[in-house]
Amino acid sequence: MLKNSSLMRRTVFLVLAALVASTIFSAVAFSVAGRVSEYSNHVNSSFAQASSIRHMLEETNYENDYFLSRYLFGRSDITGRDVYIMNSTGTITIPTGGLYSHDYEEQVLYARENLLTSDGSGESFCTYVDEATNKKYLIIAYRINEGYYADKYMVMISDVDENVEILEHYINVLLLSTLAAALTMLIPVVLVVNKITEPIQNVNKVAKLYGQGQYEIRADESYSGEGGELAVSFNLMADKLSKSISELTAERNRLEDIFNVISEGIVVFGENGEIGVMNDTMNTIFSKVPKKNLFTERLHVIPFDEVWEDIETCISENRQMERTVEGPDYVIKVTLIPKTDVDNPEKCVGAIGFFRDVTEDSKLERTRRDYVANISHELRTPLQTLRGLIEPLADGMVKSEDDKLRYYNIILNETLRLSRLIDDMLELSKLQSRTLAFKMYPFDLNSLLTDLETKFIPVMSEANLKFKVMFNTGTLPTVMGNPDRVEQILVILLDNAKKYTPEGGSITISAEYNDIVDKVFISVIDTGQGIHEYDINHIFDRFFKADRARGKKGTGLGLAIAKELLTYMGEDITVESEYGQGTTFTFTLKRAEASNNWY
Repeated sequence: MLKNSSLMRRTVFLVLAALVASTIFSAVAFSVAGRVSEYSNHVNSSFAQASSIRHMLEETNYENDYFLSRYLFGRSDITGRDVYIMNSTGTITIPTGGLYSHDYEEQVLYARENLLTSDGSGESFCTYVDEATNKKYLIIAYRINEGYYADKYMVMISDVDENVEILEHYINVLLLSTLAAALTMLIPVVLVVNKITEPIQNVNKVAKLYGQGQYEIRADESYSGEGGELAVSFNLMADKLSKSISELTAERNRLEDIFNVISEGIVVFGENGEIGVMNDTMNTIFSKVPKKNLFTERLHVIPFDEVWEDIETCISENRQMERTVEGPDYVIKVTLIPKTDVDNPEKCVGAIGFFRDVTEDSKLERTRRDYVANISHELRTPLQTLRGLIEPLADGMVKSEDDKLRYYNIILNETLRLSRLIDDMLELSKLQSRTLAFKMYPFDLNSLLTDLETKFIPVMSEANLKFKVMFNTGTLPTVMGNPDRVEQILVILLDNAKKYTPEGGSITISAEYNDIVDKVFISVIDTGQGIHEYDINHIFDRFFKADRARGKKGTGLGLAIAKELLTYMGEDITVESEYGQGTTFTFTLKRAEASNNWY
């Protein structure tokens, strides 16, 4: 218990220290007071005894009284004092011959020089300290005025130190009793202090657990007195703190969620350019950048040395830096903002980096520019043609009715071409904005392909092209989609194949069902000129025309419309081509769950 509680140890130590200090103080005070009192008693008793002996000597002649003389002038165990008779010159007359004399020569000499007076005065006394032994002696001298020893001096010498031995015994008893009291008090002190410290220890234990994250734990409020009040106060504080922690945690989580879902990559750099905190977007923002020459850890996070140079400049010069890094498949905009010290705005203590992938924005901007340019080009050609025909007619330069009729036919065809171009543009725009809606339902793909074959055989024969429809896996299952839109897609693909396939070539529609993916795959295969590898990734872009130099007619919107129609139906279209060998377009249709056809 003492080992685990510093308050208990301190309290017990304080109590014991107080008892020891009190004992020492009492012993010192008792010793000083006792010695003074004992010395005073010794002096008083010595004077009383000396006065009594003086009266006896004045009234009685003891010279011939051997036993009384022995009692008075010898060291007596009863009196504890030595008595001498000296004449006026200081010579000891009794006892004589050294029969009863003791080793008090220095004391006698001191008395002879300091106490014996010739003026006949009465009593005198002094204290003599032996320098060799440091013992204290009381010397009393009386002049005898009557009797046998008249005009002589009685000198009494006593050892003062011997009279304080009992005082030392008393002090020893005091110390022992105090020690016993201290040992006796130790047990109740420990019990009382434990009772006092128990609620404090409980609160301390709970506080440590609370600090370790156990926010639901509370102190015991059942203790009485200040201990219970402390527990109540702690629990009140813990409730408020837990509420604040919960609110802060929720706020932090919200900020982390916002921080991590932001599309921009964010990195906080330290004063030396080291990475402190970054959001989850930073793990993917450079995914399109080739991973090469990443010799340092920091290049694994930001794989551009020039960006790290900008970071160092931003921190050292305390100024904002911007940079755009571009590659074949990525465009990333970098913004670095210096982070200054709150107390010293001139001091830069780090930087915050914002990394935004603007690849799609760049593509959209390029697409927008290309779109405007393509529209301008596509519209300008028929408009120039129309202007070139209408101006001569308006000026009356065309006289022949046959020429006028020919001009009118060309104007009609160009007008129809403009109308088709505008219709295709509107349809594509509606598809991409999802404002063009059409229903999807089960229908029979077999009859649709058979009817399409019947329609296109004469068209292909007129162009000297072979055409057929192949059912590679037999009768196809009912599929899900819109038959009009599926036919529109096939017409676009067939017109595109017819346009780029020279005479004598062939165009084939191949259809087969794949039960693994539960879809029908429809392919339009031609033996035409094919598509360059650098064009194939753009084949479904708006206004894109492969091999423009050949001057093939068309708006360049057909394949883009086909792809958007299939995307709307939840399907996909792919293209495979080898330049000079032909092209294959393949799209999918899901098998309908219901076998009955709506169409």
